[in-house]
Amino acid sequence: MKYLKLLPVIYLSSLLAGCTVSHRISKEADRKVLHSAALQNAHVGISIFDTESNKYLYNFQGDKYFVPASNVKIPTCYAAMKYLGDSLLGLKYIETDSLLYISPTGDPTLLHRDFKTQPVFDFLKKGTKRIAYVNSNWETKLYGPGWSWNDFAETYMVERTELPIYGNYISFNLIKENTKTVLKGDIPFFRYAINERVDSINEKIQITRRRADNIYDVFPANGKFTSKQIPFLTFENERLLEDTLKRAWLNKVYPSQNWSYKKIHSQPTDSVLKPMMHNSDNFFAEQALLMVSNELLGVMNDAKIIDTLLKTDFKDLPQKPRWVDGSGLSRYNLFTPQDFIFILNKIKNEFGIERIKEVLPTGGEGTLSSYYKKDSGFIYAKTGTLSGVVAISGYLITSKNKTFLFSVLVNNHQASATDVRRAVEVFLQNIRKKY
Repeated sequence: MKYLKLLPVIYLSSLLAGCTVSHRISKEADRKVLHSAALQNAHVGISIFDTESNKYLYNFQGDKYFVPASNVKIPTCYAAMKYLGDSLLGLKYIETDSLLYISPTGDPTLLHRDFKTQPVFDFLKKGTKRIAYVNSNWETKLYGPGWSWNDFAETYMVERTELPIYGNYISFNLIKENTKTVLKGDIPFFRYAINERVDSINEKIQITRRRADNIYDVFPANGKFTSKQIPFLTFENERLLEDTLKRAWLNKVYPSQNWSYKKIHSQPTDSVLKPMMHNSDNFFAEQALLMVSNELLGVMNDAKIIDTLLKTDFKDLPQKPRWVDGSGLSRYNLFTPQDFIFILNKIKNEFGIERIKEVLPTGGEGTLSSYYKKDSGFIYAKTGTLSGVVAISGYLITSKNKTFLFSVLVNNHQASATDVRRAVEVFLQNIRKKY
């Protein structure tokens, strides 16, 4: 009887404890974020979720839509983790007595400078047969919807393609040849593409690519040139691979329905997902989503695979997002904080915290290199940044060893991104310490 009498008291105490936590977090959010100088006039959405109780501890506009910037890489990462297997499919091929038919897969690692082992290139290099390039199932555009066209020469906006090579960019450096300073790109195929508009090459130069051509103009500049990475137009990628291999090619051929391809895998999948999430690599994100599309649908089409994922894996999202690309470069993307909580929870439940710790950066790493240094090993998160947009969503392991999921999306701020991030950092650090 005494136990029965205590039940309402226990229940009420538990309820009050939950309310107290939510109330405390609400006060912290008001003080540290919503009324901070950097965010007073911004649009803010915050969701905090306790995985142990499977309940939200705090929601401020958690069901409202925000431009999420690179937080879009979170659903892209989930899709890649689920559907690309342990290693990337680097090439499909058929070999006959006289020809090698190759079909690209969208693999972004071919001759990429960050990957020293190159199984696909080694396979192609050792062969002697003529290569026939099989027309791929490419059904999308080189740039994503809503990408800013005037960023075409920036490495965060390289073109998407069925046959990426060298990361789809060229790196220029100044080198000394005898006593002369020379500007050189690291891809011999483009050796005649430099157009010098200076009397002589020296440190006081700048270089840019023409919008519709793989011509790189060199101009005088006040600043000191060190090095520059610039995307190239990918319409020449087949010829670029041919030139690198020093092999004869045939024109494109169309595959037969009866063809049975052999496969070559290139790199561990997480070796691409890690820089994608640590460094917010847009190129890897876009190609990863297209590879998922190729795997599930047999075509490389970002719109189709996004629609498929929203109708299957993400059909239970709290609010249906507007999702248009793999990287988050587009301002057309709209997600809610609660959407990210759902996806983060799905990643944790299906792949486990250890894989999360491998793929996502913690404090002092990647895009968090200047933040959460005291919380290294206790926070794992993806950031996002566009003009007027700051986002961070991820996992927080508290001082009481609870795992919280969080998503903070900020739009239309007029402060510096650093000031916004610092305000959010203080808020999340306090939550970690207190709970």
